[in-house]
Amino acid sequence: MYTPKHFVESRVESLHGLIRAYPFATLVTRAADGLTANHLPFELVGEVLHGHVARGNELARLDGAEVLLVFQGPDGYISPNWYPSKHETGREVPTWNYAVVHVHGRLRVIDDATWLRRLLETLTDHHEAGQPQPWKISDAPDDHIETSLRAIVGLEVSIDRIEGKFKLSQNHPARNRAGVIAGLRERDGDGDAELAAWMSQQEESKP
Repeated sequence: MYTPKHFVESRVESLHGLIRAYPFATLVTRAADGLTANHLPFELVGEVLHGHVARGNELARLDGAEVLLVFQGPDGYISPNWYPSKHETGREVPTWNYAVVHVHGRLRVIDDATWLRRLLETLTDHHEAGQPQPWKISDAPDDHIETSLRAIVGLEVSIDRIEGKFKLSQNHPARNRAGVIAGLRERDGDGDAELAAWMSQQEESKP
């Protein structure tokens, strides 16, 4: 991934934070007929990632394969009109801000009903936590759960290498960054509030 020095994010807590906040990843690997991409939610457990796929998915037959997982955080168009410097010099152009994390590792395929049930319980407990009456695995009939478990396999990816690119206007002076945050909040389009919050968090976490 091309990453100018302004946008390098190497703090493990920040990288893991993005994965936890945006757990839906694009998993890229090489199958028999070339590159393949799948889109899956993952759970970060220490230094490994856990997920699952249907048995019919080609990933179920790629135990040991080298994989790349891309976790995409907030993103959005940045207007040069939001930079105070633009109104003084005119020397600004539009851009796109975003935050991404790339995880490189090896795929381990897990065919173990106990492991899978534990994963599904963890995933549902996590993502149902905000519901008024959270759904649990135990809410479904046992035979239905057993049938579902037979139809999937688990995936585990150990993190061999992790890299982050947080392109959040760090190459601009503080007043321009403040202008972008204000502009995103005023526009308030899809994802704008998230991107503004992410930028604000970055400002607050600067050493």
